[in-house]
Amino acid sequence: MVILKVKKDIDYLIFIQIGFPSLEILDASKNWSIQQLDISNDFLNGDLDEEIYMTIPQGYEELTGRVAPSDHSLFVKRSEKIFVAALVYVDDILIVGNDEAAIENFKDILKGAFKLRDLGTAKYFLGFEIARNDSGISINQRKYTLKLLQDAGYLGCKPVLVPMEPNSKLSDSSGALLSDPSVYRKIVGKLLYLTHTRPDITYAVHKLSQFMSAPRQDHLTAAQQVLRYLKNDLAQGMFYPASSSVHLTAFCDADWASCPDSRRSTTGYCVFLGDSLISWRAKKQHTFSRSSSEAEYRSMADTTCELIWLAVLLRDLHCPLTGPATLFCDNQYALHVASNPVFHERTKHIEIDCHVVREKLLSGFLKIMHVRSENQLADILTKTVQPAVFKQLILKMGLHHLFIPS
Repeated sequence: MVILKVKKDIDYLIFIQIGFPSLEILDASKNWSIQQLDISNDFLNGDLDEEIYMTIPQGYEELTGRVAPSDHSLFVKRSEKIFVAALVYVDDILIVGNDEAAIENFKDILKGAFKLRDLGTAKYFLGFEIARNDSGISINQRKYTLKLLQDAGYLGCKPVLVPMEPNSKLSDSSGALLSDPSVYRKIVGKLLYLTHTRPDITYAVHKLSQFMSAPRQDHLTAAQQVLRYLKNDLAQGMFYPASSSVHLTAFCDADWASCPDSRRSTTGYCVFLGDSLISWRAKKQHTFSRSSSEAEYRSMADTTCELIWLAVLLRDLHCPLTGPATLFCDNQYALHVASNPVFHERTKHIEIDCHVVREKLLSGFLKIMHVRSENQLADILTKTVQPAVFKQLILKMGLHHLFIPS
């Protein structure tokens, strides 16, 4: 079965942050079944002294569905009213479908080719705890967070309200070099995996990961601040309600020339499918921006590319969008640049690929709207903010507190 032929260097962020929630949202809103499998003999031990060639076995065309062009780890099959999707990561598989018999038939096919464990309804997948009831599906990494704090010696620490101090400016020369940088690298490496369900720490981890080559004392102190913040709510995660529309809404923002070392700007965006947050990112822009408006426009372009990819992914899942995607930006000039070509003289130095925003706007795929700065959800993905503002924005993002009464 070539269904398990998956690249080992798969973009894990895409797999967990996009593919996984997309299946979870559809599962929650359509009341589908979601099952979990584990292949027992995926890794084989042994030394090979010669080249090995593999051919596709007979019957392959009849046994499999279709690999999704948007994500090579996603396989889908649809016939008449039956839909089955399999999301694969090395030897772990999630199966979602609207027909129990079709799912069991798919499992039987796999059992005929591999030794596997049928783990039934997905409850714990690659460190992600999955809880489901009539209102929807909750995903968090509580056990992983506990282990992270325990390994770092921070289980008994005093919690703080924000993952990074407001107005903090870390740079390559912040403090003395660490004598043992491995301590810092272990913490940040583990925090990177935690950002798959914690958009609230994404910006802080984005900043910390820039100093992995030569971490300093101030960088370690900032990383420890994130650990103290996690102590506030170990089980905070994502919630996907049972009632959700198939409509994409995105917020994008930029912090102009925010990096004190390179003077490059920071892009931040978050994307919702209906009311469910499915994608978020904090990223340093590749080039310099001559103004804050230019930085915002580049942020709009990055977000538009993400929306295009998500639309293709949803189409592969046979759930096409119900209307144009909506993109919110708090910079009026950037909105004018996207919608009015008369500004060409002022933007001719910007790379052509940034004008994908204007192209998708004219095609009807996208509509852009202004949002007030206080309602800009992507703000916490580009900069540090005061505790009150931070709390307000993560609540608007829909982050779920599983073990804290609302």
